Amino acid sequence: MAIATDTNILEAQPRASGTKNEARRVRVSGKIPAVVYGAGGEATPVAVDPKQVLRILHSETGHNTIVDFALEGRRTKAMIVDWQYEPIKGHLLHIDVKRIAMDKVLRVSVPILLKGEAAGVKQEGGILEHVLREVEIECLPADIPSHIDADVSELTFGKVLRVSDLPHGAKLKFLTDANQTVAHVTSVKEEVVATPDAVAAEAAAPAEPEVIKKGKQEVEGEEGAAEAPAGKAEKGEKKEKK
Repeated sequence: MAIATDTNILEAQPRASGTKNEARRVRVSGKIPAVVYGAGGEATPVAVDPKQVLRILHSETGHNTIVDFALEGRRTKAMIVDWQYEPIKGHLLHIDVKRIAMDKVLRVSVPILLKGEAAGVKQEGGILEHVLREVEIECLPADIPSHIDADVSELTFGKVLRVSDLPHGAKLKFLTDANQTVAHVTSVKEEVVATPDAVAAEAAAPAEPEVIKKGKQEVEGEEGAAEAPAGKAEKGEKKEKK
């Protein structure tokens, strides 16, 4: 398990808050709006460089990276805890930064990386299915791993790799359900491919007659039609009496 480093620096400048126009002005200037909070301090609106943010988010440790958050000459340890992208062009719009204390445990989600070739795939022709891709853990900031390796080489049909099987030392506490499935081997699903003869036979088959359900109005109409001859006969009888 690779451990996150805290050598990254995220520089910020104070900004006004409260209006969309102000956020637009920040973006036009080449920065993005952000809010920093936590560790007993007040929530402070700031502006940060999106290039620095993307570099952190795309690093090996990703959003779990511990950064030196620099604001007005002061530095505090912090992490990016939330971020928003523009849905069409994908530009970074806003981030939330949380100050952290290095001596207090944090809850974070860490990706699970599968290692090795499953025996059920290599020897039995199955497919390896990666069910759970992240696990929630609790640990000190300095002990946050960039990812957790899961060895799947012994997986065969019928065997399941669970959270309880993931490697971790005493410094990490797993919060995700220990019985939750991480990966297993499944069978290959056979696809039915239509042959030209089958397609031709289906096309030549006579179409089934369409069944038309009679509605209430049609039924009433039939009853009225059945009564009509009787009505005519009654009129004829009256005419003869005259």
